[in-house]
Amino acid sequence: MELYFKKRRWKILLLFAAVLIGAGSLLYTNWLIGQMSIQERKNVELWAKAMKRLLDTEDGGNQDLTFYQTIMGNNTKIPIIYTDEDGTILGDRNIRYTDKRRAVVLQHELKKMESQKAPIEIVLSEDVSQYLYYRDSNLLQNLRYFPLAQFGVIMLFISVSYFAFSASRKAEQNQVWVGMSKETAHQLGTPISSLMAWVEILKMKNMDENMIEEIQKDVSRLEKITERFSKIGSAPELITNDLKQVLRSTISYLEKRSSKKVRFELELDENSHYDVPHNAALFSWVIENICKNAIDAIESDGIIKLKLAQNNNQLMLDISDNGKGIPKSQFKTIFEPGYTTKKRGWGLGLSLAKRIIENYHQGKIFIKHSEIGHGTTFRIILRNH
Repeated sequence: MELYFKKRRWKILLLFAAVLIGAGSLLYTNWLIGQMSIQERKNVELWAKAMKRLLDTEDGGNQDLTFYQTIMGNNTKIPIIYTDEDGTILGDRNIRYTDKRRAVVLQHELKKMESQKAPIEIVLSEDVSQYLYYRDSNLLQNLRYFPLAQFGVIMLFISVSYFAFSASRKAEQNQVWVGMSKETAHQLGTPISSLMAWVEILKMKNMDENMIEEIQKDVSRLEKITERFSKIGSAPELITNDLKQVLRSTISYLEKRSSKKVRFELELDENSHYDVPHNAALFSWVIENICKNAIDAIESDGIIKLKLAQNNNQLMLDISDNGKGIPKSQFKTIFEPGYTTKKRGWGLGLSLAKRIIENYHQGKIFIKHSEIGHGTTFRIILRNH
């Protein structure tokens, strides 16, 4: 479990780094938007002053108005509407519309401006004033969405990097596990051959047949384990047979090597044939791993029930126990490599079970139900054609 939580901490740190970068970018961009908004306000105020000066000299003054005309001409981005004291629109700038829709568009824009910005008053005389309304330029409006787009790009980059790193690491781990499995199978081959020869010698010496039979069973068991390890990393041969045979042989093996306080039950229809393509050695391994976890979860007297049923083109195997149960938050994480609640072990049993069922048999394995203090039910689904 410690290995699993170390990996989980790295994921949390990576997510925290992404949020931190995104938040920093968001804060900086918002500050930049605020500064630009202030600058646009100043530009509009300057435009209002220039407009007032031009209106003041409309009676034919001889002043050089080139500077004020330049100020007004330079505003090509900020949408502006100016009205009289009664709200009648006198003019506009930088707003697109057709002649037919001019009145509708300007009224709509005016309402938006009134809700967004305080108007600037242009005092023409003691009794006459005009009001200048404006809103953010399109550039500034688009910039407000930039932090979200930037944050999305950052998250996308981190997600792609994370999945690429995970895929690379999993591929590397797979190569290591495959190499270890095949090397283990190779190393076991020699002593198993030697043990088989010794069994034959014992038979020739007329030794106790019961003892020889038990030794023979253990040697056969080692052969099966070796076969399992040799199949890791390569596509196993799937043979269509009745699944009852595998279940009975696996239960028989577990019963002899488990506490007498644990009872096994196999529930199925004896008159039915549960034919499904499977690899007997690997599928038996899956059943053993689940049942051994169930035995560990049973604190005193207990029962492990295997129920086999078929529905249309599917076979469903439920493996239930009355153990301590599994929290719902761990329904998926228990299948992760390295996850274990035991002091000893690498936490690979259920991970291998998931790979054997889903990758090699194209089936599904999941926790159907679990309740703390009452037990757990695993479900395996296989297609029978």
